[in-house]
Amino acid sequence: MTMRVRQQLLRTLIADIVVDVDDAVRDVVLTIHWKGGQHSELKVRKPRTGEHGCATTEVALAVMRSMAGRWSDEHIAASLNRMGMPTGQGKTWTAHRVASVRRVRAIHAYKSADKDGEWLTMTEAAAVLGVTNHRIRHLIKTNVLSAEQVVPGAPYQIRASDLTSTTVQAAIARKGRPCRSADADTLPMFIDT
Repeated sequence: MTMRVRQQLLRTLIADIVVDVDDAVRDVVLTIHWKGGQHSELKVRKPRTGEHGCATTEVALAVMRSMAGRWSDEHIAASLNRMGMPTGQGKTWTAHRVASVRRVRAIHAYKSADKDGEWLTMTEAAAVLGVTNHRIRHLIKTNVLSAEQVVPGAPYQIRASDLTSTTVQAAIARKGRPCRSADADTLPMFIDT
């Protein structure tokens, strides 16, 4: 059955439709008057201003809210993409799209000028310690350096004061050599001849 045939069929069955809006419960009430004297009532929830079916999920909004103060829109977009969370329209996130959602939802923005140095990115921590990002990631993975993630997949946040701890300083001083304790009972594998 084609769309045109369906429309013609409905026009022959329906006498008229009366629409009433109940603002108290935010419902749209449709009263269908069928030819033959019968009536049907259909209630549909009235969407709020600006609300539509292509909205950003609450999980993505929670990630944005938790990251917004400490991370730029670029970092937030990259994190949402890594976590596999598309936009409300099913697209990948960009800094522009994150900024747009933040403005509409009144989520405060990251301001680099307001950054007090309490929290550092992995790159900033690596620069302070004079090592690579890989080394910082290794220290985090081995629980030598504590770091936080707002949600799994988000960038690490490292407290600047943790970089001066004795365990972190000792690990950096080892320059990547494994920590081995000297044992007097262990025989050398190769003997000088």
